Amino acid sequence: MPQKTEKKKEHILVIVESPAKSKTIKKILGSSYDIEASYGHIRDFPPKVLGFDVKNDFTPTFEIIPEKKAVVKKLNDMAKKADKVYLASDPDREGEAIAWHVRQVIEVDDSKVYRIEFNEITPKAVTYAVEHSRQIDMKRVKAQQTRQILDRLVGYKISPVLWEKMRNYHLSAGRVQSVALKMICEREDEIKAFNPVEYWSVSIDLLKNKSKFTAELSKYKNAKIDIKNEEEANKIVEYLKDKKRTYNVSKISTRNTQRKPTAPFITSTLQREASTKLGYGVSKTMQIAQKLYEGIDIGSDGPVGLITYMRTDSVRISDDAQAAAKDFITENYGEKYYPKTANNYVKKSKNVQDAHEAIRPSYIDKTPDSIKQYLTNEQYQLYKLIWTKFVSSQMENAQVKNTTVDIEAGDCLFKAGVSKITFDGYLKVYNDDEDKEASSKIPDLKEGDELKLSEVMPKQHFTSPPPRFTEASLVKALEEHGIGRPSTYAPIISKIQQKNYVEKIDKALAPTALGMTLCKQLVDYFKDIMNYEFTANMESKLDDIAEDKLKWNEVIKDFYTPFIETVTEAKKNMQKVLIESDTLCPNCGSKMVVRTSRFGTQFLGCSRYPECKTMLPLNSDGQIVEQNKETDEKCEKCSSPMVQKTGPYGPYLECTSPECRHRKRIIKTTGVKCPKCGEGEIVFKKSKYGKVFFACSKYPDCDFVSWNEPVNEKCPECGNILVKKITKKEKKLICSNKKCTFSKEMDE
Repeated sequence: MPQKTEKKKEHILVIVESPAKSKTIKKILGSSYDIEASYGHIRDFPPKVLGFDVKNDFTPTFEIIPEKKAVVKKLNDMAKKADKVYLASDPDREGEAIAWHVRQVIEVDDSKVYRIEFNEITPKAVTYAVEHSRQIDMKRVKAQQTRQILDRLVGYKISPVLWEKMRNYHLSAGRVQSVALKMICEREDEIKAFNPVEYWSVSIDLLKNKSKFTAELSKYKNAKIDIKNEEEANKIVEYLKDKKRTYNVSKISTRNTQRKPTAPFITSTLQREASTKLGYGVSKTMQIAQKLYEGIDIGSDGPVGLITYMRTDSVRISDDAQAAAKDFITENYGEKYYPKTANNYVKKSKNVQDAHEAIRPSYIDKTPDSIKQYLTNEQYQLYKLIWTKFVSSQMENAQVKNTTVDIEAGDCLFKAGVSKITFDGYLKVYNDDEDKEASSKIPDLKEGDELKLSEVMPKQHFTSPPPRFTEASLVKALEEHGIGRPSTYAPIISKIQQKNYVEKIDKALAPTALGMTLCKQLVDYFKDIMNYEFTANMESKLDDIAEDKLKWNEVIKDFYTPFIETVTEAKKNMQKVLIESDTLCPNCGSKMVVRTSRFGTQFLGCSRYPECKTMLPLNSDGQIVEQNKETDEKCEKCSSPMVQKTGPYGPYLECTSPECRHRKRIIKTTGVKCPKCGEGEIVFKKSKYGKVFFACSKYPDCDFVSWNEPVNEKCPECGNILVKKITKKEKKLICSNKKCTFSKEMDE
């Protein structure tokens, strides 16, 4: 009898975007699956050229990003050894495009390659995705490519015009970021043009026995209050202070109302709420949410994806999530806290893709406090916000009793009101700011009661200008106009700040002089690009491409011809621009103008450049930095004293001897010897985005680099150098060797 042969176990490769997901997915799928990351995009347009053939239906050309060649080789080697390859990049258009690019570079047969996507990294979702794999959706890929081509076209055609006409500033134009800049600049114009209008209010303190409460003047001589100045206010005050004036309760009305919970978070509402409640910027919120989605190690459970995909514009949730919410609410809060019919939400804004669920916890039973010990403080705060918002969205309405009291005093009608929550409902879990009970109290009153006047309080007011945008309110405005998509809000806001077009003042976004000048040039010469409706309509067309309602190259063709005509006109008609300051050149007396270095830092340069090359550095507040600051340093060439100066590239030391003028950079050192070469010192450095990192002073001969500051202490377990790890939650020294788990508390 022939022996039964055991079926060979398939070896499967899963390619994800981020290595942070690998452990979470590996735990779910098991040992027969290898999980490897593409580390985001692996191909892009060739640098310094458009990257698509205008004469050949805008056919794009892509190249492997140089620093990703090693990643591509590794993916290829692993793919060739695998029986199947699953492309598991993020579940959006950009993720679909990344999957397609990976497919183009791995040299294996089509029959081995499948696309999978999941909205949450849970066993059920990941297993379902594997069992229901599909082919790459080329409609979504083409929609994403169209966005890339349009953005490239705008950037590569408009930016050279700006370089020529505003040559002192390192500028760039973006299809969507320019519209965001316009919003901020228009708001600034409104604020500057605003003329405050004076008006007055009158309130009174009344006594019922010894209980005091406040009422507001509502009507005067049966007309709504419109007190324009102090003279009018004083007339009413004198009228009220008349000793013959009586104050009587004329009417008490009670109304029961309901407060309904709001929908679970989408990207824009999460960004806004995290800004308002937690003080997090848009980029920071998305970075924390990304980690919660990819997976956090929570003790014996290992790495667990805690929330669903955080880039979404849909408020719907799955039937499974709704059923789990019902069980959790009834079990933990009682039957009365769950509504008779489940709460469902529909987002009515335009351009909703509805590709994914709302943002919610992947496991409702993993309450914030139950896993708090495994999270950083920031992760805990954001997870708690998401968890409570979702749970409350599925709960019963709150019941509120509103009481309004009318008080008559001759020709004056005053009103006092109070709200009392009679059933907290969803407020038991998620208490919005506007849902707090009124702090004022009203004593027990009945109609006809006579009250005693305690004090009359007139108050002057002025109408306020519209506030500057915050990151959160700018996201809301972009969303309301249908501009951008959940994945684009954070990059847009980061870009306009990195380029120094916008700066933060008291957490609000204010345009710089450079930003205002650039916006004016763009509005004057590129009206369509800066038009809100035009930009929103383009977003709708991208949606239509993804749904196979429009052909991608026809959309670009319709855009291209009039756009190129606009660029040609701008080249011809745009005047050269300088941003003048009030400062005169200390050497020749000419006006100094604001300029921008290649690194984005601003300084003042003489308007007579290149005849006069005088420069004055500016600090982050736009103030001139003190030059020729005395130091204790001696010149290493001639021993003359050295002074500290600041140029476009940062601070430096310069010899005071006119014959020498030797210069050297100021380098801040940690005082720690490089553990790699043993010769250099570890010094502070900054990335192009301003983030501090640590590297060997012998670079490029030595390539040691660390995001954490090293200390003069070696790991007792493996001998590698220790580095500082400082968070809000803890201060530790950890081993620089990632494979070593040694850590200890840091001394104060």
